[in-house]
Amino acid sequence: MSCHDTLILSVGLIPENELSLDAGIELDPRTRGADYVRQELIDPRRTISTSILVEGGELPLASVRLTSPIPKDRIMDAAAEIRRYKVTAPVKAGTVVIQNLFGLGSDVIVTKTVEAK
Repeated sequence: MSCHDTLILSVGLIPENELSLDAGIELDPRTRGADYVRQELIDPRRTISTSILVEGGELPLASVRLTSPIPKDRIMDAAAEIRRYKVTAPVKAGTVVIQNLFGLGSDVIVTKTVEAK
């Protein structure tokens, strides 16, 4: 696994989700590194940005994104669900298109305002 500072780690989990790292490598528990590695091992999450169709807009598409990361294994399901939606112009940035996607606590919001034709 590679962290944001390009440090290469070999890790494993021991009881109670504590990290076991290669000899000689330590992560400062006060930094986000240990939390990031633990999250990646136990419950990897991602966020996505995509677009949805806009009817009657000056642009045919509006960009959207998730408001918080969702489980990595649900990303393809999320993309398929988002594709099912379309909005009618005008649509403003910040508009919630899908609330609480799959009950995962993440909304899909518009990130670019699209005015009506």
